Amino acid sequence: MPTVTETPKKSYGQILKSSALIGGSTAFNMLFAIVRTKAMAVLLGPAGVGLMGIYSSIADVVRSLAGLGINSSGVRQIAEAVGSGDKERIACTVKTLRRVALASGTIGALLLVLFCKPVSLWTFGNYQHAGAVALLALVAFFMDISEGQKALVQGMRRIADLAWMNILGALYGTVFSIAIIYKWKEQGVVPSLICVAAMSIVTSWWYARKVKVEAIRITWGKAFAEASELVKLGVVFMSTALATLGAAYLVRLIVLQNMGLQEAGLYQAAWGLAAMCISFILQAMGADFYPRLTAVAHKKEECNRLVNEQLEVGFLMAGPAILGVLSLAPLAIMLFYSAKFGGAVEILRWLCLGMFLRVLTWPMGFIILAKNERKIFFWSEILTNIGYVALVWAGIKTFGLAGTGMAFFALYVVNGTVVFFIVNRLTGFAWSGPNKKLALVFIPLVGIVFGSWYLLPKVAAAALGTALTIPAGYFSMKMLCRLIPLERLPKAAKKIISLLGLSH
Repeated sequence: MPTVTETPKKSYGQILKSSALIGGSTAFNMLFAIVRTKAMAVLLGPAGVGLMGIYSSIADVVRSLAGLGINSSGVRQIAEAVGSGDKERIACTVKTLRRVALASGTIGALLLVLFCKPVSLWTFGNYQHAGAVALLALVAFFMDISEGQKALVQGMRRIADLAWMNILGALYGTVFSIAIIYKWKEQGVVPSLICVAAMSIVTSWWYARKVKVEAIRITWGKAFAEASELVKLGVVFMSTALATLGAAYLVRLIVLQNMGLQEAGLYQAAWGLAAMCISFILQAMGADFYPRLTAVAHKKEECNRLVNEQLEVGFLMAGPAILGVLSLAPLAIMLFYSAKFGGAVEILRWLCLGMFLRVLTWPMGFIILAKNERKIFFWSEILTNIGYVALVWAGIKTFGLAGTGMAFFALYVVNGTVVFFIVNRLTGFAWSGPNKKLALVFIPLVGIVFGSWYLLPKVAAAALGTALTIPAGYFSMKMLCRLIPLERLPKAAKKIISLLGLSH
């Protein structure tokens, strides 16, 4: 096993702190998601889960289109304002963000109401779902405002508040959505989505109101200038987010129209579980890593060091998680959903391979954002999503439903390679020695566990995967504990580390 040596000025402590906060909140969210997903699977079955996934995609696409990407550009604008120390600029940016979020949310809701019939016809081939699509306007409205409030909290780097916001929103959304589905079954799918969005806006408002800014009068000229800056960068984010959500919608549409609602539910189940496995890592990157990287983007060496450190933590956190899901995929599908979702197992395995590569690609991709390379970011995201839809279409035609998972894996093989060459040209980025050693450990392990399901009996494959996952998990914990000084940890954490033999 490789060893990781400490060097001066490393920010592992900050990385692990933010990962612990956001990852911890995501862990709670995962528990709520397990309960919610299990309930939906039992109460609705694969067809109902597929319907929920399609409705969610529609609302997400509209929210992204009308939102103009201000939730993402807002984080950057607020972080820059805070860094300047200018209280008036901070107040101006915060107030402008709130106003633009309200306006964009209203526009998105109106668009969905106006075009509910065409959307229903395009998606389902009839107008029977037009009323439900119109009701999704509330989801788009609530989520737009909620995302604006989250951008404010994140831009201020109030990571603890962001974590609590995620936990409480998921808790309340789970409780009420299950009650609604239990009462009305498929008729309650849209009301349950509205409920989850409503809970999100309530909790985000509660924490966003804690951000105190100076009471200032903003002239129309200043408000327009600030809004223009938000929208200029936001449009790039919006375009790429829309491409991503549009691709997700088209993929579900391709599955629905080529294979049926039942298979769409199986794909949705596999996708939800695979994404859940690494969401705590990706959310931690977006919550704290991006603002920190932006601050040093003009310093190539510092920028590359931060990315390599984040990549190292990503290896250590994602490796065991992916190994575990690959080893116990049938059991995971059974626990999270039900026996009816057995057809999702093979898709899940291929998606896990792609998710592992996604974790390794994301830190590098943030260099493009931090350096504000808008054109490169825009075209790389657009081409990636076009490629994904094309690969899914080809995969389904060639391999059936499993082809959707194969397409995702193939996408990130290409995407990871392209992103590496781009950031290498921008900053001279290259993987550090520790990351190369970790790659030599985890990539072969993932390959062995994945391949065993095609070469060995099911029981033997599960046993082999588990036997490799346990020591890999122990190794990762040991390496993570070595990345931060022991004296900085709470007493309880020190005791656990000592009992498990994870100390230096």
